[in-house]
Amino acid sequence: MQTLIDSFTFFGHHPGLMWDKTLAHLAISFASLGVALAIAIPLGVWLGHLHRAAFLAINVSNVGRALPSLAVISIGIGYLGIGFWNVLVALVVLAAPVMLTNAYVAVEQVDRNAVEAARAAGMTAWQVLTRVEMPLATPLIFAGVRTGSVYVVATATLATFAGGGGLGDIIVNEPTYGVPGVIAGSLAIIVLAFVIDGLLALVQRATTPRPLRKRGRLGRADAVVTAAPAREDLVVQQS
Repeated sequence: MQTLIDSFTFFGHHPGLMWDKTLAHLAISFASLGVALAIAIPLGVWLGHLHRAAFLAINVSNVGRALPSLAVISIGIGYLGIGFWNVLVALVVLAAPVMLTNAYVAVEQVDRNAVEAARAAGMTAWQVLTRVEMPLATPLIFAGVRTGSVYVVATATLATFAGGGGLGDIIVNEPTYGVPGVIAGSLAIIVLAFVIDGLLALVQRATTPRPLRKRGRLGRADAVVTAAPAREDLVVQQS
């Protein structure tokens, strides 16, 4: 019990250290997430829209998720050396697969009736993607982003083994900071993971269409399909 208490007092005794290591941890985490998002989300959404390359989007991604991050970092030392970029590549390999898979499945499994109704209403392929498929796919896409974010924040601890800095410097350095320091660093990572996941949950809610929040994914699709025939009937009557 005393060790746990000492771990909380560690924050007060070393505020500068904890602040610097937390900023370094967030820097490598956000950079990795940014690159993973830029690669995985557009590719997953486009492949899901085309209903192609399921093998690439799912099976290859499973291989990426199975790769141990520490092994990727170790291999990367031979090519990228020690430092920021080596760790960034390893964390992108960790986060991108789950984002790619979720983005692909989210768009690919959008209700076909909703898509066909949008096309019948005269929407272009781009309009179908941005106005129908993307809104309906938002919850599942964000689920992948949130999962990948938690993966990255937790695994960025390994950056210390490649000179990437972060809270891992405290966790693996028990002789210097003691057990309270190790626990304090671990608690900081746990808090960061929960905070980032909570913030992304708020963004997810803000970007999800209101009917989808209340009625769920299927309910939103039904609303789109129900509205489409009514519009077609109106066009017929006017013509």
